[in-house]
Amino acid sequence: MPNIFTAVLSVLTGKGIKAARLEAQQIIEEAEEQKRKLALEGREAALKLRSSAEEDVKERRRDLRSQEKRLRQREEGFERRSEALERRESATLSKEAHIEQIKAETEALKEQQVRNLESLGGLTADEAREVILNRAEQDMNHELAKRYYELEQQMRQKVDEEAKKVITLAIQRLASDVVSERSTSRVPLPSDDMKGRLIGREGRNIRAMEAATGVDILIDDTPEMITISCFDPVRREIARIALEKLIQDGRIHPSRIEDMVRKSQTEVEETIYKSGEEATFDAGVKGLNPELKKLLGRLKYRYSYGENILQHSVEVSLLAGMIAAEIGADIEVAKAGGLLHDIGKALTHEVQGSHVDIGDDIAKKYGIHPGVRRAIVEHHEDDRGSIEALVVAAADAISAARPGARKESLEQYIQRLEALEGVATSFKGVEKAYAIQAGREVRIIVKPEDLDDYQSAALARDVAKKVEEDLVYPGQIKVTVVRETRKVEIAH
Repeated sequence: MPNIFTAVLSVLTGKGIKAARLEAQQIIEEAEEQKRKLALEGREAALKLRSSAEEDVKERRRDLRSQEKRLRQREEGFERRSEALERRESATLSKEAHIEQIKAETEALKEQQVRNLESLGGLTADEAREVILNRAEQDMNHELAKRYYELEQQMRQKVDEEAKKVITLAIQRLASDVVSERSTSRVPLPSDDMKGRLIGREGRNIRAMEAATGVDILIDDTPEMITISCFDPVRREIARIALEKLIQDGRIHPSRIEDMVRKSQTEVEETIYKSGEEATFDAGVKGLNPELKKLLGRLKYRYSYGENILQHSVEVSLLAGMIAAEIGADIEVAKAGGLLHDIGKALTHEVQGSHVDIGDDIAKKYGIHPGVRRAIVEHHEDDRGSIEALVVAAADAISAARPGARKESLEQYIQRLEALEGVATSFKGVEKAYAIQAGREVRIIVKPEDLDDYQSAALARDVAKKVEEDLVYPGQIKVTVVRETRKVEIAH
């Protein structure tokens, strides 16, 4: 455009036409050249666009062909699965039909077999079912006995070691004497002439003595010795002291006898209170009511199976304190419970009821600690509500079971052994039973063809339970069941 203006300006300014034409020709050529360049660039751009579009179309066609291929493959897969499902459904229907046929045949065979069994065994289906259930119950009882035996063995392995350790430590730490029961006391005389003076004219002195003390005085041929007989040890002690004082004084007549008996009663009461105080001191129990100490001291003259109850109570208190310390229980409650667990025996001659019930009443009367009262009430029970009551019961059993701690008459001993053997032989499958170890163990011989090993273990538990329920015995009784099988062959 500037060149056109220049040419026009040259014409207007008077330049030559030739020059203007040349310049115009040059301008036209440049314009043509420019036009060709632009046309070439446009064609190149168009080719590029066309090529790009063709590539896009080809790419899309390839994608479409790929998707079409995948769709055809999926369709073929669906068709194959559909055919497989149809074949499987057909096979399933065939199998179901076959199963129904077999089921019908089985039911028919079952009914036929039941009829055959009923005709052969002479039992109806209900009766046969009852037999099978009974047999299954026996098998289950056998399995339960077996499992119980295994669990019991596992429990004993875990518990015995610790229990033995605690009890052994308590026993080893306590050493006490054994006191035997006596129902008679002997009083030595300076000479046999004293027997006549004690009898008095027409026996008035000895009658006055027996009336004042409530004892029986036996004067026999034993030289320089008389015997006082009474089941009440307090009365027997009062009579013994009074006789010794009369013998020393030498003045023996009814009024003097009554005076000496009153003095002896006072002396025995002081001894009782002192014994109660000493027992509390020995056991390490504090804060007891003075009247309670007096009741405790009366146990000095009471015996159980030949064992002095006061000494036994102190021993139980010490053992209970040791065991409580080992297992983390309340030591003070355990010691007080052990000391007072038999306090009811101080009044069993005067009050109706068992020593446990009497001990409970005493505990209520004197406001004893609830834990101690529970130990008094529960020391002979199976279900105990506190660990301290259990400790007192264990200590009581330990003290009573010590060798030589207790004894009984020969008749009672034989009766207890016979009762123990009778309980053992009352069970089915028992061949023989022997009470051994002074009644501390019963050994049972069973018939091996009637009981197996697991049933023998169950028998031992059943016998022990029945012994606990039916018999009264000190300490504990071990039940041993022996099952032996022997095979004998003779060589000729």
